[in-house]
Amino acid sequence: MNIIVDPNGPRLCDVASSPIPQGAKVSYMKTSDNVRLRYALWRPVNGGDKGTVCLVHGRTEFIEKYFETIDDFLKRGFAVATFDWRGQGGSDRLIKNKKLGYVDQFDDYLLDLQSFYDEILMPDCPPPYYLVGHSMGGLVALMSGARDRLMFDRMFLSAPMVEVKGQLISMAGMANVADAICYVGLGKMAASSNSNFMTSDKKFAGNNLTSDYTRYMKSVDIFNSSPDLEILAPTFRWAASAFRAMAYVESDDFPKKVNVPVLMLAAARDEVVSSAAIEHLGLSMRVGRHAVIGAARHELFMENDDIRAQVFAAFDAFVTEQTK
Repeated sequence: MNIIVDPNGPRLCDVASSPIPQGAKVSYMKTSDNVRLRYALWRPVNGGDKGTVCLVHGRTEFIEKYFETIDDFLKRGFAVATFDWRGQGGSDRLIKNKKLGYVDQFDDYLLDLQSFYDEILMPDCPPPYYLVGHSMGGLVALMSGARDRLMFDRMFLSAPMVEVKGQLISMAGMANVADAICYVGLGKMAASSNSNFMTSDKKFAGNNLTSDYTRYMKSVDIFNSSPDLEILAPTFRWAASAFRAMAYVESDDFPKKVNVPVLMLAAARDEVVSSAAIEHLGLSMRVGRHAVIGAARHELFMENDDIRAQVFAAFDAFVTEQTK
C-alpha cells in the first residue's frame, strides 16, 4: 500500500474491514478563515483522464467511511479528492464538546468547499470536476451550484438534505424555533436526545441508514479504532443554520438559480430526509432531475450490493458516459 503522508500531518484510519485505497495522499489545509481541514487525494492506479470526483460527505461523516466508494470511482478512471467538513472527522472541532456537531452558519460549509476548490482541487487535481455529495454535502452542493455554475461540470447527489423528514412545521419555522433557543444562549447544547448514541453492532437492527450489516460494521470498526472521528448529536446552532439553509433551497425562486446539471437520487425508505421534497425540487429545476432508488435507506453508498449497483448505474449514465 502506498500512502503519502506529511510526517507532522494527519493520518487515515486503516482497519482490516475497510482498507485505505492504494495511492492515498493525506494532509491538512487551511480555509480562508483559518480553519484546518483534513483532506485526501487519489489518482487512478492504472491511469485515467476522466477528471476528478470531489466527494463531500454528510453530517457526522468522514473520509474513511467512503474508502469502498472511493475505490469504485478510481476503478472508473476518476481521480478522487475529498475532505472532512469543519467540526467533524479529522478537521478542526469548533466547540469545547468535540462530540457535538456545530457550525456558526451554514455558509461556513460553502467556505470549506470554496477553499478546497481553490487551494487543492484546481492546483492539484485533473479537470473536469464532478461533485458527488451525500445528505448535508448535497445541500451544500446545491447552494454552491446556485452561486457559482463554473466550479463543477456536474453534480451527483445522494439523498440531499433539502428537508428533514417528519417535522411538524416548515423548515423556516424550525429555523425560527432553533434561532430563538440560540438567542437565549443555548446554541452549543445538543439539539436531540441522541447525544450519547454511540455506533455499535447492537444498534444495527434499529438503524435508519442502511440495510447492509457488513457496511454498517465497517463504521463500527473505524470508530473502535479511532473514536475521535465520531460526532453525535447536532447543536441548536447547527440545527438553526441547517434549517435556514433548507428553507432557502425550498424557496420558490431557488430552482432557477442552479445552472449546473444535477442528478439527485432519493431513497424510497429514507427516514432521515424527505424523498418527496427531493422529487419536488427535481421537477422544479431547469437543469436538474431526480430518480428514486427502491428499497433503499438513507445512505445509498453504504447500502447492499443491489442498491449500490443502481446508484453507480445512475452515476455512469450521468457522469461516466459524458467523459467518453
